[in-house]
Amino acid sequence: MRFVHFDGDRLGLLTDDGTGIIDLTERLGIESNDPLLEYIRGEYDASEYADASPDHDRDDVELNSPVQRPGKVIAAPLNYENHIEEALADRDITTEEWFTIEDKGYFLKAPSSVVGPDHGIELPFADRRTDHEIELAFVMDDDVKDVHADDAWDHIFGYTILLDISIRGDQDRSNRKSYDTFTVIGPCVVTPDEIGDPQDLEMELRLNGETRQQENTGDMVYTCADIVQYASIGSTVEAGDVITTGTPEGVSALEDGDTVDAEIENVGSMSVDVTGSDVRFEDVDVQKGGQN
Repeated sequence: MRFVHFDGDRLGLLTDDGTGIIDLTERLGIESNDPLLEYIRGEYDASEYADASPDHDRDDVELNSPVQRPGKVIAAPLNYENHIEEALADRDITTEEWFTIEDKGYFLKAPSSVVGPDHGIELPFADRRTDHEIELAFVMDDDVKDVHADDAWDHIFGYTILLDISIRGDQDRSNRKSYDTFTVIGPCVVTPDEIGDPQDLEMELRLNGETRQQENTGDMVYTCADIVQYASIGSTVEAGDVITTGTPEGVSALEDGDTVDAEIENVGSMSVDVTGSDVRFEDVDVQKGGQN
């Protein structure tokens, strides 16, 4: 099944051809502004409606992020070797040396940065480079702590596309990636039975029609399950949390008026518009606080 969150507080299933939506809201009796999270945490079964006739055309609704406000967005950094090489190109260190000093890890993105594909990306500064990053992400089905990678697969509710938008600079990674609209999730969350092998999916990002990123998820350094295992060491990963798995090479800068098309095999595709800003980072005046 392919779950979508649309028109504010409605939960639906996207038809296989991606053109229609089966409205589950009244059928399941869900009343929540985060209906997929309510579905995951509750005792609902949408399977009996999977073959129903669509109630809405996809083009007539606004798609929100499938999970409106996840408790955590857990992100894996530099998880494709070709992107590691790309990221280290201007540093005096080889990929082999990087692996000796860096280990598995993750960073957190602010839940307030999450939007759906129809909202679009808003660039906060005119004078700071801001890049696109396509990633396979997934939503957790229940709470886990200290889970082994072999068992982690059983705790994944479904898979989605995530655009990890990133300002380049010296700030902390979570800071640079947590501006509003910097976590675009959609168009749907696809249950594992529809996916096949999540470590063998083709993904592509096109910027204004030109392919910039193209990779197979089999080229990840650490698998989806590895990331769950590491993130759950000592910390509870909760139902509805979104985990994203890193991006391949080919990241490039976004500008006002751009269109980003992102597609992952068996997951879906989404088209996202980019809006610029006249604000210049160098002109932002931040005053130091003092003691009274």
